[in-house]
Amino acid sequence: MNFLKDKKILLIICGGIAAYKSLELIRLFKKNGSVVKTILTNSAKKFITPLSVASLSQEKVYTDLFDHNNEAEMDHISLSRWSDLILIAPATANTITKLSNGMASDLASTVVLASDKKVFLAPAMNVRMWEHNSNKKNVKKLKEFDYQLIGPEVGDMACGEFGEGKMIEPENIINFFIKYFKSEKKHCKYKALVTAGPTHEYIDPVRYVTNKSSGKQGYEIARSLSRKGFDTTLISGPTNLEPITGVNTINVNSAKEMLEATLNNLPVDVAIFSAAVADWKIKNFKYEKIKKDNNINLALEKNIDILNYVSKHNSLRPKIVIGFAAETNNLIENSKKKLNDKSCDWIIANNISDKSIGFGSDFNEVTIFYKNKKIEKISKMKKSILSDRIVQRIVSELN
Repeated sequence: MNFLKDKKILLIICGGIAAYKSLELIRLFKKNGSVVKTILTNSAKKFITPLSVASLSQEKVYTDLFDHNNEAEMDHISLSRWSDLILIAPATANTITKLSNGMASDLASTVVLASDKKVFLAPAMNVRMWEHNSNKKNVKKLKEFDYQLIGPEVGDMACGEFGEGKMIEPENIINFFIKYFKSEKKHCKYKALVTAGPTHEYIDPVRYVTNKSSGKQGYEIARSLSRKGFDTTLISGPTNLEPITGVNTINVNSAKEMLEATLNNLPVDVAIFSAAVADWKIKNFKYEKIKKDNNINLALEKNIDILNYVSKHNSLRPKIVIGFAAETNNLIENSKKKLNDKSCDWIIANNISDKSIGFGSDFNEVTIFYKNKKIEKISKMKKSILSDRIVQRIVSELN
């Protein structure tokens, strides 16, 4: 099976002597049936020409962020959305510095910053530059941003020196992506369901009871599952988050709607209940707006616990059922109790009294409680990276 066939590769070529290798890289991608679009930085044009790149890729070459013909179509957005992944080869020390500091000073860095796709870098630079402390710090930051490095290799440099910093050979890059997409294909047999965000329990047509969940962690988990090749359905309460390409998203409001959508999308292999579902709903919904000069007493009744319901119904139960626990105190005791009471396989718990993580934050720190009584703490990191870690553990258990 050709795992590169019809894959859409956005190749960013930076300025360095190793840029000549990118021409061979384009040829190999095309030979394997991939579609390749390219961005050349201004420095890259000193080493290879847009004409040679266009001849090999048989696609338009993008160079200038402020080209009115290009940006009328918002190329810095559309290019990143078009691709299956972004590959920067060669990735120079200058580009690594830009990306690690969130700069968007040209088309290449702007596309990467605006991207919702996995970004890979094949570094190429002098050994002293690669080993410089500032570059090491920048590379560390890129890894924290969930960028993945391919190489560099140890070998002879164009400058005559020897050491680490040589761009990995095009054939090896192609082999890397064959394995990458083969791994994704292996997981296509699996179906996953994720719930995310809050629910709104309406009092009258304009007022409701809710909570502070942003949905960010659930969305990132759905994104990570989809990247790994899972057939992924996301059931989302009301959020301000953008839809995820390749993920079947179902928008709901109330806990009742979320339960119905969940049951309608079973069976699946893994279900991850990260949504902060309201525990109670209004017993007597008012179909007309309640006037503020009226006294009001809210009568509440319990919603069905979605995690508990799915976990305890064997005819519907996924192979792995994962719940989330947002705690303010007694995290270990409460999480263990939830794991047992709801008969799920994992509970992923965080301490929301720490304002730097959890609700609304881009960061999280969690403890995973497993059914076999193992406990694993994952230190503070971006939710996107944490999601990849969680999905890695899911894949290991399924396999």
